[in-house]
Amino acid sequence: MAADHSEQDPRQTTRPAPVMLAPVPVVQGQGHDQVPVRVGASPLPDRKRRVPLLLATVGLLAILALGLWHWWSNDPVAGRYKTLPVDRGPITSLVTATGAVNPVISVQVGSQVSGKIAKIYADFNSIVREGQVLASIDQKPYQAKVSQAKAALKSAKATLAKARNMLAQRTLELDRMAALREQQFVAQSDLDLSRTNYRDAEAQVDLSQAQVDQAKATLSSAELDLGYTTIISPVNGTVVSRNVEEGQTVVASFQTPTLFVIAQDLTRMQVIANVSESDIGGVSEGTSADFRVDAYPREFFHGVVTQVRNAPVSIQNVVTYDVIISVENPELKLKPGMTANITIVTARNEDALRAPNAALRFRMPGVPVDRKTAQLWVLEPTGRVRAAPISTGIADSLFTEITTGEAREGDAAIVGIASAEDSAQEKLPPGFEFGPKIR
Repeated sequence: MAADHSEQDPRQTTRPAPVMLAPVPVVQGQGHDQVPVRVGASPLPDRKRRVPLLLATVGLLAILALGLWHWWSNDPVAGRYKTLPVDRGPITSLVTATGAVNPVISVQVGSQVSGKIAKIYADFNSIVREGQVLASIDQKPYQAKVSQAKAALKSAKATLAKARNMLAQRTLELDRMAALREQQFVAQSDLDLSRTNYRDAEAQVDLSQAQVDQAKATLSSAELDLGYTTIISPVNGTVVSRNVEEGQTVVASFQTPTLFVIAQDLTRMQVIANVSESDIGGVSEGTSADFRVDAYPREFFHGVVTQVRNAPVSIQNVVTYDVIISVENPELKLKPGMTANITIVTARNEDALRAPNAALRFRMPGVPVDRKTAQLWVLEPTGRVRAAPISTGIADSLFTEITTGEAREGDAAIVGIASAEDSAQEKLPPGFEFGPKIR
């Protein structure tokens, strides 16, 4: 029996620890002041191990929450101001336009008569002189007209001679009849008839003389048309265009056909610029202008505005005005018809108090905007922000002149509000900036 008792399972012989009531901190939500614990247990070491783990978890969650807030926050007030200084420097007000390069004097040479081109004596780029023959039209039809006019003139002159002879005959008859009438040998009616015949002879002489004059005029017109068959240069210059070929037939009807275009002097050119109606107010005669052409993109050509035309040019409800710019062309780089990109200087100040254009466009959040008055927002060294009303003058693409106002040289003009993300990106090296936010 004893042996059987000794062979029992040790787990069954081990006595459990006594249970006692001990005061412990009550977990929130429980309503008991005491809970049963085992006297032999030691809970303090487990609690000490859980406290650092809990603190680490809370800290990690706080860091993650701060990072998410930094990433998702878009409140500009939490950032800092972007500023640019108010300084002194040059300001140039410009007007841009496009136009075409043309000779100052360009003459279109045409034909006043119709016919076939018999010969051409000038080609493109030919240097011609005043009176030089450029081309000729077939003269045979016009020579025939001249011969016909000469024959008509001879016939008219012969008719005039015959009328004069008849007048002389009628004069003799009238004198004879007058003498016989005094002697009462003829009747009065015979004398009257002689006088009528005399007057008819005088009228016939006048008519023949008119026919002679008409024949002379016809001959002159035929000779003039014959002369027009020779095309001559009216000025000294260079042929820039030839629009006909030998054997081609030209027809001079209501509009004279243009055969040649001659530029009188290619060393002096002009640019006809199309200036918008919104910019024409600042353009005046004597204003300097610079332009470039596609053939020489790195070279600027300088000219002067010589004429501002008052005639408007309206194309699809867009009104422009022609501005003539004269330019010297000693090297003959500029060719007729080139497209010029023109910049006209309307005003210039070499030492202007100027503010960035971005500062004039800045609007402080939550502050009403007075569009009638221009103002800057200035950041003081103390960090205080103040509004500075100003009056503006000329402007270019970057700066605007300050004529009067409360802005001073060296003031930090606010041009925008930078967020914390912008500050972080400014400190990162190139290539390590944050990517775009995904909302």
